Parts: sequence; structure tokens; C-alpha cells
Amino acid sequence: MKSIAASTFAAAASISFGALSADIMLSKPQYQAGKASIEAQYKAAKAACKSFAENAKDVCLVDAKGRERVALAELEATYSPSAKTDYDVRIARASAAFAVAKERCDDKGGNARDVCRKEAQAVRTAARADAQASMKTTDARDKADNKIAAARKDAMDDKLDAEYAVAREKCDALAGTAKSQCVNGAKARFGKS
Repeated sequence: MKSIAASTFAAAASISFGALSADIMLSKPQYQAGKASIEAQYKAAKAACKSFAENAKDVCLVDAKGRERVALAELEATYSPSAKTDYDVRIARASAAFAVAKERCDDKGGNARDVCRKEAQAVRTAARADAQASMKTTDARDKADNKIAAARKDAMDDKLDAEYAVAREKCDALAGTAKSQCVNGAKARFGKS
């Protein structure tokens, strides 16, 4: 059975203010409008927390702040996509969910509260480890892709050099102006100077 902290974490991690698709690139004005919208949504969510009392109010406020941070991280990732901004989104989600789960633990007492907090910390640690692994995997994949591209370029250069050598050799059978034209044609065809 899933613990309360884990389910709280999952629920909080999946919620954000006006989540944006990472497939969309934003202009600077869209980015600024997004920030203003997130700020307005945060203020509205914070105002809605006034209707709660005691720890429920604290949970609501922590949840609103966490959703704001996640939305800002998602906005940044949409505006400047990279492995780092994707990592930042995952960390923001983990931190927001942890803060909510930890705040909910305050409703419990004694050992139950301690266990609840440890469960929340364990879920956050796992989420952070997953984010770190994802970023390292993306970096490794990018480096491998770069090496593959470099190897393909080297292979293509070697092929072109070999074909150029053949074309030059064919020109050796000619003499005078015909040979010069043949050599110049081969140079132009294979991008040699």
C-alpha cells in the first residue's frame, strides 16, 4: 500500500499553474506574460488559503508556493529548453511535493509524524536521484551523438578525399588546357582549393 507521503508527493508533483508544453518555444513577451500570469495565479491561490484554519492553511500556502515554483521552472524550461532546465523542473516538483507532504505530517503526532517526514524525505531523495540520473543520461547521450556525428563527418571527408584522388588521377591522362580544366572541375566538384 502506498504511503500517504508518497501519494501526496505524486499528487503535488503532477499539479502546476497553467503547465506549458515543452514542445513550444516562447518569445520574450510571451515569457514575461507567462511570469505575470503565474504570479497572479499564485496570489489568487494564496488568497484562497485564508478560508482554511490552522495546519490546513499552512498546507494550502505551502502548496500554492510550490505550484508557483514548479510553474516558473516549467516556464523557464519552455523558454530556454535544455537538460538543465528539465532538471530544474524535476527538482522544483520534488521540492514542492516534499514541502506539502512535510507540512501535512504536522497533523500527526509523535512517531507517526517522524515516520511521515522520513517517508516524505525518502520520496524527495528518490525524485532528486531520478532527476540527476536523467540529466546525466541526457548529457551522455548528447556526447555520444556528437561523437557519432564527428565519426560520420570524418568518414564522409575520407570518402570525398578518395573520390577526389580518383578524379585527379583521371585528369593525369590529359594534357595542357584539357588537364587544367579537368583538375579545376575536380576541385570545384569536391570543394578543394
